[in-house]
Amino acid sequence: MNSPFLSRALAGLATAALIALTPQVSMADSTDFVPTPADTSAERETADQQSLKDKLAATAVPPGPLSFGAEPLAAARSAAESAAAGASCAISADAATALALAPVWPEVSAGSSVAPSPMTLSRYDNQSGLYDPAGREGLFFNPGVGLWQMDSAGLGTNNTAGEAIDSVWVSDFVVPYVVDKYCTALNGGSTAPAARATAWADWNACRAGDCDTMYWRAFNNGIGTDPSVGRYGGAEPRTCWFEGASRDCLFVDVTKAQGADWWTNPSSGRSPVPHPFYVFRADGEEVRVWLAQDSGHAVDVAVTRPFGGNARDSLTWTDGQGLCDTTLGRGSC
Repeated sequence: MNSPFLSRALAGLATAALIALTPQVSMADSTDFVPTPADTSAERETADQQSLKDKLAATAVPPGPLSFGAEPLAAARSAAESAAAGASCAISADAATALALAPVWPEVSAGSSVAPSPMTLSRYDNQSGLYDPAGREGLFFNPGVGLWQMDSAGLGTNNTAGEAIDSVWVSDFVVPYVVDKYCTALNGGSTAPAARATAWADWNACRAGDCDTMYWRAFNNGIGTDPSVGRYGGAEPRTCWFEGASRDCLFVDVTKAQGADWWTNPSSGRSPVPHPFYVFRADGEEVRVWLAQDSGHAVDVAVTRPFGGNARDSLTWTDGQGLCDTTLGRGSC
């Protein structure tokens, strides 16, 4: 199965062009919502540390059978089979699957036994750069996205939220990456447990050993499938017309999240829950667009992040820039 985002993702990784839009933020549509972000350097450092503590506090996964979305699991297994076949060390497809999926449950389950949602958006960030400068409710750029919480400050710096949500695209990216790190460490003389820890070093939730526990649970007991959790976890592939070109896009509406949806509750984290938005890549940037009809605000709002940039300090917000959802004929058509 080929991802509709894969070709654009590969092209985006190769380009060096960065396009910045001129902010045209108006306070006219400001609501009573008052964001309380971490603003100064000291506050941001404190926020980063608190975010890590919050994440680590939510890593425990209930005992019992593990569950995963049927399509996401099939995507991960397919990627694991390919990675194992080409690995520089001896590893079975089952071990590669367990190795790659081990971080997912601690990262996004938050104590739930429900299958993780591919649509999961980070809920522990509150750095000021992620908020709409006009303070409008529901316009917030969640930097960590998807099953593996691909974050613009790390592994997710060169992909969009749409690609991170697409379980096929992200499996094809993450699974061989994890297997390669494991084999490199093992070939370098590490023990198997140490090599697994090296493979998981990108995920904070693995710091306390939870991922090794999940690895053995998945490897020894298997993983059940939940057919109600699809490839995109409830997000919907669309085609969008933006800046004179047709683009593959994804419509992300948290109310339609499939699988564990604890993160859709406003009280379940420090980050705002965003209104429905579109996401796609365009000319070296990730673009997210909130249509006025979805956000309830007076104008369409677009936010862009250059690939390679950390969303916490590289976003550009522009009022009045919408798009046309040509799949459904909605928006600025």
